[in-house]
Amino acid sequence: MGAYKYMKETYQKELKERGSLLKDKIFKWRRELVVTQVKRPTNLIRARTLGYKAKEGYVIARVRIGKGRRRRPSDRKGRKPAHAYLIVQPGTSLRGQAEQKANRKYTNLEVLNSYLVGEDGNYKFFEVILVDAEKAGLKLNKRRAYRGLTSVGKKSRGYRAKGNRTPRRRSKRKERAGSLGKKGRPGTVAPSTKKKEAKAKK
Repeated sequence: MGAYKYMKETYQKELKERGSLLKDKIFKWRRELVVTQVKRPTNLIRARTLGYKAKEGYVIARVRIGKGRRRRPSDRKGRKPAHAYLIVQPGTSLRGQAEQKANRKYTNLEVLNSYLVGEDGNYKFFEVILVDAEKAGLKLNKRRAYRGLTSVGKKSRGYRAKGNRTPRRRSKRKERAGSLGKKGRPGTVAPSTKKKEAKAKK
């Protein structure tokens, strides 16, 4: 891992300084399609840590996402006060949107993970790791990018939060079933504490 350490340092330094190499890359990426397949990852170390392997079944796609506020398209027909707002708050981050765009193009693959490659004043560029689960021998949930099961999806759903103000992890149905079981209402199996106490006294 000695070489990887120096490669990581040089790439981070390049991103901070925004040298001529990175500017030339972004200049080319801006003129490409929104979702383009890449032969090899730009940031190899980051791709490897997120599960990429240089073998059959793994694909990398570079995605371009627009920065700034999400402006809602205005209605052209009639007056609709309910739709008279300009800014929309999307439920997913830009990285999550990039994963969904990549999965929309490569429907037979599943999103493994993604990472930031570069950005300019108008766009952010992400590389998304896509996998053919059967060829790679992995067990992945279907359509995981849309269901919030990737790393970014879990972050946006608050699964990385710690402390008392963490979001609801369990479904309401399971919580309700658990509370009914404790109270011993009809239709549920209540814990038999009295029988255990009687046996212990004997």
